[in-house]
Amino acid sequence: MALIPRSPTIPIEQGDKVMHMLAFFTLGGLAAAGWRASPALLLFASLGIFGGAIEVFQAIPALHRDADWYDWIADMGAAALAIAAVRIVLPRQ
Repeated sequence: MALIPRSPTIPIEQGDKVMHMLAFFTLGGLAAAGWRASPALLLFASLGIFGGAIEVFQAIPALHRDADWYDWIADMGAAALAIAAVRIVLPRQ
């Protein structure tokens, strides 16, 4: 959904940010649970690169999307919360 020409509309204010946060909370949680031995900073940086790449690609005019670096900030906040939550709940291996 991140790179389709038109994103689906959400009937709430700031729906795009909510979608970004849900997606990256899920990705962060899965990454932290799946790679428990990896440093949290590495997981966070990897998700940061991925989120940044999405915003760069959304800036391509042919996609008719808008790149918004506040989306990236929302991505990183949600990823950090998820990684921290998983690290608290599940012990590192």
